[in-house]
Amino acid sequence: MEANAEADASVLHGAKIIEAVKQAGIEYVLSVPDLHTSRGLLFPIAEDPDLNLIRVCKEDECLGISAGLNYGNKRALILLQYTGFLYAMNAIRGVGVEYKQPSVLMIGMLGKEPGVLPQDSKRFGLRIIEPMLDVLGIPHIHIETDADIDGITPAINKAYETPFPTAILIGGKAI
Repeated sequence: MEANAEADASVLHGAKIIEAVKQAGIEYVLSVPDLHTSRGLLFPIAEDPDLNLIRVCKEDECLGISAGLNYGNKRALILLQYTGFLYAMNAIRGVGVEYKQPSVLMIGMLGKEPGVLPQDSKRFGLRIIEPMLDVLGIPHIHIETDADIDGITPAINKAYETPFPTAILIGGKAI
């Protein structure tokens, strides 16, 4: 019985993440397809009639599109891997931070070890994500299991109320 409870406690359901995103009024999801979030998030988002998926070629394109949607009073979420976050750093700095756009970055932490904080990961790329967010002043939360999902809606709402970017680090593999 305890083994099942522990196994259930480590589960991350993509459907619950999507519900939290929709509760925050997100209508658009901007994404480059990725391995970490495809099965549990990206594929279901593509099928969800309440969400509009905009597929982009490069992650930095998401920032300008998200800002344009914001000017039209539409809420967007940027779904990307941590490597895409690193790639899009200049656009995040310029559009999100300096122009104070409410960019919601949902960052898939591909290869993160379960139960290990990103800063303690064996992967260099994962270890530097939070320090980079901190330098930019971007608040961030960790989502590793279903127990963490309650933080998503408030984080998105705060980004749009502030306005300023926020990051949601997806450490667990969504099913």
